[in-house]
Amino acid sequence: MSWGTELWDQFDNLEKHTQWGIDVLEKYIKFVKERTEIELSYAKQLRNLSKKYQPKKNSKEEEEYRYTSTRAFLATLNEMNDYAGQHEVISENMTSLITGELTRYVQELKQERKSHFHDGRKAQQHIETCWKQLEASKRRFERDCKEADRAQQYFEKMDADINVTKADVEKARQQAQLRHQMAEDSKAEYSSTLQKFNSEQHDHYYTHIPNIFQKIQEMEERRIVRIGESMKTFAEVDRQVIPIIGKCLDEITKAAESIDHKNDSQLVIEAFKSGFEPPGDIDFEDFTQPMKRTVSESSLSNSRGDGKSEPKFGGKSKGKLWPFIKKNKLMSLLTSPHQPPPPPPASASPSAVPNGPQSPKQQKEPLSHRFNEFMTSKPKIHCFRSLKRGLSLKLGAGPEDFSNLPPEQRRKKLQQKVDELNKDIQKEMDQRDALTKMKDVYIKNPQMGDPASVDHRLAELGQNIEKLRIEVQKFEGWLAEVEGRLPMRTEQARRQSGLYEAQNSSAVNSCAQDRESPDGSYTEEQSQETEMKVPATDFDDEFDDEEPLPTIGTCKALYTFEGQNEGTISVAEGEMLYVIEEDKGDGWTRIRRNEDEEGYVPTSYVEVYLDKNAKDS
Repeated sequence: MSWGTELWDQFDNLEKHTQWGIDVLEKYIKFVKERTEIELSYAKQLRNLSKKYQPKKNSKEEEEYRYTSTRAFLATLNEMNDYAGQHEVISENMTSLITGELTRYVQELKQERKSHFHDGRKAQQHIETCWKQLEASKRRFERDCKEADRAQQYFEKMDADINVTKADVEKARQQAQLRHQMAEDSKAEYSSTLQKFNSEQHDHYYTHIPNIFQKIQEMEERRIVRIGESMKTFAEVDRQVIPIIGKCLDEITKAAESIDHKNDSQLVIEAFKSGFEPPGDIDFEDFTQPMKRTVSESSLSNSRGDGKSEPKFGGKSKGKLWPFIKKNKLMSLLTSPHQPPPPPPASASPSAVPNGPQSPKQQKEPLSHRFNEFMTSKPKIHCFRSLKRGLSLKLGAGPEDFSNLPPEQRRKKLQQKVDELNKDIQKEMDQRDALTKMKDVYIKNPQMGDPASVDHRLAELGQNIEKLRIEVQKFEGWLAEVEGRLPMRTEQARRQSGLYEAQNSSAVNSCAQDRESPDGSYTEEQSQETEMKVPATDFDDEFDDEEPLPTIGTCKALYTFEGQNEGTISVAEGEMLYVIEEDKGDGWTRIRRNEDEEGYVPTSYVEVYLDKNAKDS
């Protein structure tokens, strides 16, 4: 089966057919190109979709991904990224293996087709030229034959006519012979041209055209094979990524199977468990007996008229229902003045100006008065360290030991803080080990560096590690206190205060009941407080671990101020002091006279000169 023999006379149709084949190839290239664009667009949309639902950095959503269901969803998002990547691979491979290759092949195919049909047209033109030569030779032979016949007839006519001269007859005879010779020459030329044309025509239809058509057939068959191979590649490109896509889907299935509803339920408990016990039953209040009411042991209020409180409330509710009673009560006695400061003196002497309203706690005799005696017996720096904690509570920063949180949440926060500090210690130790090795190298090879150049940094790292270890010990102590591994105070303090706690538990519980509320704040209701002596060791462990505030400026006293309230300090007119805390909007400025004396004075009583660097910081 050959186009050269079967389609020897279908040159024009073959030309149209081969052009159609090129058009089909270009159409397929366009199809693959659009498929690659769809794959890229799909991959981009998948990536955008995955990115849209990824958890934001440092947001609440990150905490939600502790649960197995949300972690499975995060794994699904990550696998969708890989899934999108495989579609990008499909697009890239189709572009390089199909679109690019076929585009180059189409250009080559067009050039080859043009060359073959150019040779075919050239062969057709040559045979047409030979045919024209044959026709011209044939017409000339026919014309010469007719003229020879007319000349012969004219000679015979002249020869038969007696009236014609002999010369005319001879002339007619010569003319007839000439025409006859010309006819013979035309006949010979025609015969030669005919033989040549037949030879050319035979070569044209049996040699040249079959060869050309055979090449065109081979070209067309190569085109068909090439488009088939491209279609196989089209499928193979998809098939190559199917295993990876299958792995992505397997990972999504695995993530879905890893969802543990029991574990998620336990995480909810860990996240929101407060550690408190539910309140007990409410006792029946009998109103049939006048002026006598029995208050439930689990009630949140206590009778202020009775100097005794129920042991159950003091023993159970103090430790479990309101676990922060000790620190919050102390904060109420040690924080800065809660009421506006007095205005500066006008006409009266500065000493006659009232020093501001007395703290509500000072009207509670004798408990707060005993705290005053305790504060005067110890350096005031401890009072103000506690004061700093109280101020941080007021400003919303929260205490360092997370005592404002429920027990379980506080334990988690403390454990998290301990873990962070341990990581910081490990980083510092790694740096120290690296510098130590560097120093050893410098000692062995002095030309590489000076060993003394790293001593300063090693000393800094040692100090940092020591500070971090102290911080870890501090937080581990609080953590042990929460978990019940260590006692609340030292054994000596417990022995010293044991007698007081046994004798005055009723009064302390009454005070705690009146002053505390479920959110850890204090009420304005007050009850009778009995005298007590608080050993100084009870508070040493609580407050000795904080550093004094840095100085941020100086101030000059414009008037004399007699500091009689808790947290205030007396100043004389014209005295120069250090400022350690600016006015926070409550009308009070915190100052320091020396290492052991610091406190609050009305802002209007002093002229403040803040240090520029400290103010900028």
